[in-house]
Amino acid sequence: MSTPLYPTRRPVGTLRLTDRVPFIASWSAETATQPDVTMRRGRLAYRDERPWDRDSNGVLWRRVPSMPGKGRPEYGKVHLLRQRLAMDALLCQVCGQPAQHGSTADGLLWLLGEDPDDLTTWPAEMVTGHPPVCLSCAWLSVRACPHLRKQYAAVRARRFSLSGVHGVLYRPSHPAPVPHDVGGLDFGDDRMPWMQAAQLMMRLDEFTLVDLETEYRSHTGSGALPR
Repeated sequence: MSTPLYPTRRPVGTLRLTDRVPFIASWSAETATQPDVTMRRGRLAYRDERPWDRDSNGVLWRRVPSMPGKGRPEYGKVHLLRQRLAMDALLCQVCGQPAQHGSTADGLLWLLGEDPDDLTTWPAEMVTGHPPVCLSCAWLSVRACPHLRKQYAAVRARRFSLSGVHGVLYRPSHPAPVPHDVGGLDFGDDRMPWMQAAQLMMRLDEFTLVDLETEYRSHTGSGALPR
């Protein structure tokens, strides 16, 4: 089975916004030395492994402390634990509130750094590390980010599911496992026991390109847009 490699685009939640620190942005105090790895029971493990180092599926996760508000916000760095939480609980990556509150008949909103003119070449399903986003935060993001001002695609997905993880894939070696590749694995891949996961990935199905400006005008009931 081949390793699906996912793009490493900067999630929109890492963008510096004018009046808030995005939910999945890191803070300077949230740093940690990664523990030594070993092989235990035929899989990658930490020498001082703790029960919370693995999720309910047995996937080993990169350690990261959670101290939001401590130190300086690091807008260009994703906080891995909050990214995972936002994906799993479908929280807006910017404000941290349930993104499903802004769902429409077309589904939940995702903001991607894609060229919308390339829609005809997009696959029937898409895998992303971007958590969902609520409408007001999406509009604020495309106004604040130089990259998104150049191009972005707002899509709503009626069907979506957690598809796998992105991280560092190790291979067995002596005296300790060694990093082998960086990329993504789908759940069920027989190499998952050797993955040190960093981010959850979401598969979007039945997604529709939407006009973000039109949606925002309709939502606010006004022709005026915030600047």
